[in-house]
Amino acid sequence: MPEFEPASAMFARYTLGQAYDEMFDGAGNHRPHYAGIHERLCGLPIELWRERQHAADVAFVTHGITFTVYGRAEGVERIFPFDLLPRLVTAAEWATIERGLVQRITTLNLFLRDVYHEGRIFEAGVVPRTLVRQCRHFRREMVGVRVPHDCYLTVVGTDLVRGPDGRFLVLEDNLRVPSGVSYMLANRQIVKQVYPQLFERYHVRPVDQYPRTLLAHLREIAPEGCSNPNIVLLTPGVFNSAYYEHAFLAHEMAIDLVEGRDLLVHENTVYARTTGGLERVDVIYRRVDDDYLDPLTFRNDATLGVAGLFNAYRAGRVTIANAVGTGVADDKAVYAYVPAMIRFYLAEGPILDNVETYLLDDPRHLAFVLEHLGELVVKPVGESGGNGMLVGPHSTAAQQNEMRDRILADPRNYIAQPTLALSAAPCLVDDGVEPRHVDLRPYVLCGQSITVVPGGLTRVALKRGSLVVNSSQGGGSKDTWVLGA
Repeated sequence: MPEFEPASAMFARYTLGQAYDEMFDGAGNHRPHYAGIHERLCGLPIELWRERQHAADVAFVTHGITFTVYGRAEGVERIFPFDLLPRLVTAAEWATIERGLVQRITTLNLFLRDVYHEGRIFEAGVVPRTLVRQCRHFRREMVGVRVPHDCYLTVVGTDLVRGPDGRFLVLEDNLRVPSGVSYMLANRQIVKQVYPQLFERYHVRPVDQYPRTLLAHLREIAPEGCSNPNIVLLTPGVFNSAYYEHAFLAHEMAIDLVEGRDLLVHENTVYARTTGGLERVDVIYRRVDDDYLDPLTFRNDATLGVAGLFNAYRAGRVTIANAVGTGVADDKAVYAYVPAMIRFYLAEGPILDNVETYLLDDPRHLAFVLEHLGELVVKPVGESGGNGMLVGPHSTAAQQNEMRDRILADPRNYIAQPTLALSAAPCLVDDGVEPRHVDLRPYVLCGQSITVVPGGLTRVALKRGSLVVNSSQGGGSKDTWVLGA
């Protein structure tokens, strides 16, 4: 690795490691598309950047842009951490990402329909039937249920990472109730105020059309014969970690934000209680997990959902987005088979590759992983937000022993992957600019067509050297600029 020669005092503590650096190439030269950002950083004093970062933080507080971090001693709710320097993606890179995501989401939607109907992929031996049936998010109640327009996926957040060679890889798919889009939109609003001229110079593709596009796709998947659907957003309530996002999206789409207690079901029809009386509901954009949707069908102790909702859904009287049972396709063990699914359903190779994945119900994989726990990342297959994860190189012997016991007790519940050198992007710190590891969550909207929003939520590991970018684990974010051609 060549010695890095900083162009200004702002980069005095900037180091190039083994990871792909978003701003600098291997020789320490700034990449051409980062020229404008690099020039600004070198030309303005750190004091001014601190003032701008502080102003951005104040804007987040003023607008109530918060996120709940559970298990933290300092309190439940805090500002969503934000870095002022945007992450840039070239037009050519984005074209590949967009094609790859359309291919992947098309495949996963076909897979979900197949899982709950014909099961062709099982009969062909491409995906083991037992693997899917053992998934905690597989819903037997969905077998044979017709989903309007066969659209199981309406909102998808697929996590991408850039490897050391610069290629984007799919780390995981988030298909149940993916979150974070409101922070993507808020980041953009604030950064446009800070860099108005630079924003125009780069011809950054817009993301502010997201709520309108989502609303259009929700209308597309309304029950047949419903020309002017009444759409609501179902939230677990104010104590949910992403409640700000629920309220924000409902406001932007001009639809009602409801809790389970605001809805009722009568004769397989869903109604909302309003000040003007009962109003029929045709489409529910739910931010409530399957288990809590209907106490008569799923968990009988659930208080967040609506009694009888699933019967109305099964009768085709209401659309639920995303469809019930989609979690089977974001199981991290099922993820390993997505490239094979693409070949099976579309007869083509994957445009975006998976990260190498070890399935621990395979005795050979299990033996290898147990011998190399200190080198790998181990994840529970059905969790999200980084919960229950072991990052081997940053773990203690006690943590590795605890994970070993968990794996041996239930190998199917875990997968392992190599510890990736996530790409690094420049971030503002107290004394200047330093690299921090990042990933990217683009958002895909589906109805009778597919829209990939040109940008996404770049998540940042705020601690030096950390690889944990999950917001729920204390990570932050930055704006993502997809550049015009």
